[in-house]
Amino acid sequence: MFKLVFLQTLLQVPVSAMDSLDMQMPTEIRTSFWQMFNYGGVIMYLLLLLSIIGIYIFVERLIMVNKAGKDDNNFMGNISDCIRAGRIEEAKTMCKMTNTPLSRMIEKGINSLGKPLQDIKTAIENTGRFEVANLEKNVPFLATISGVAPMIGFLGTVLGMVKAFYNMSMAGNNLDISMLSEGIYQAMITTIGGLIVGIIGYILYNVIVTRIEKVVTLLEAKTTEFMDVLDEPADK
Repeated sequence: MFKLVFLQTLLQVPVSAMDSLDMQMPTEIRTSFWQMFNYGGVIMYLLLLLSIIGIYIFVERLIMVNKAGKDDNNFMGNISDCIRAGRIEEAKTMCKMTNTPLSRMIEKGINSLGKPLQDIKTAIENTGRFEVANLEKNVPFLATISGVAPMIGFLGTVLGMVKAFYNMSMAGNNLDISMLSEGIYQAMITTIGGLIVGIIGYILYNVIVTRIEKVVTLLEAKTTEFMDVLDEPADK
């Protein structure tokens, strides 16, 4: 009986009332990425610039480090054969043709032949420090970006909150939530943007540093191999 009365009540609702109910339903608001980006203001463009610089440094250094880290076993084998056979000029030519951090270090050692082994090793190590410094060029900027980007994002957060409270103070008795939402939206967007750029920069920095450490380990191993070749006649 109750169900029947309820259905009759529903059927008696006029169409105009149903239309008014439909008009009161909240509509879904869609915001594009670019609109969200613009809400962040100048801070977001600064973060975008930092991200572009960071990605450029990462790609450029990655190419350089990968090229330096190629392990060519034939190179050291041929150099060792030339040293044992006394073909010094041929070994120098081979180093110049290879043109890698390792070849430049070995060439420095070959040019120092005739000096005590410790002096040869020192000359190679000095060249190695220069080569490693060349590989690390601009890498500290990645670390700087990873640390500065979140701080810039928080600066945008503070500016957004200042804007929100300024709008509140200027509104007086005509305070509207829309006056606050713009500043708060800017604050949240810049915070997210700064954290994203900072996290990505931190990851890229650690990837490059790890790759460089592998190259340094390779250079040290090949230098030890070269010094062992030079020390062979003294063992006989």
